Amino acid sequence: MVHHVLLSIASNRYQKKNLSKARRCLEEILSDATYTAERWTTPVGGASRSDAYLNQLVRAATSLDATALNERLKAIEQSFGRTPQKRQMGIVPIDLDILSFDGHRQHLADWERSYVKLLLAELP
Repeated sequence: MVHHVLLSIASNRYQKKNLSKARRCLEEILSDATYTAERWTTPVGGASRSDAYLNQLVRAATSLDATALNERLKAIEQSFGRTPQKRQMGIVPIDLDILSFDGHRQHLADWERSYVKLLLAELP
């Protein structure tokens, strides 16, 4: 069965390199992927908390169910060195979130972020 997804990709460390690497990792689990442009944003809670984020959205298809997709995304994050300790220090090598799975919205607060709204407008 094919599922339609919208994912958020973000990084505040080696941002360009990590987004590029994440896209290559996502190729293994996604098909028919359409990516937005990359957009720089200041961290939620203020710029002093961490470096600027580079963000991107991807609309794609996957044969994975929601649980399996989320598990794969979290495994990719861990392969980039993401840990709860680094997150507490404001270091996010990569953040991969499911915003929508088969039309069902997740991470509802993210949908209100201005950069998500701007990037959504780029997708067909």
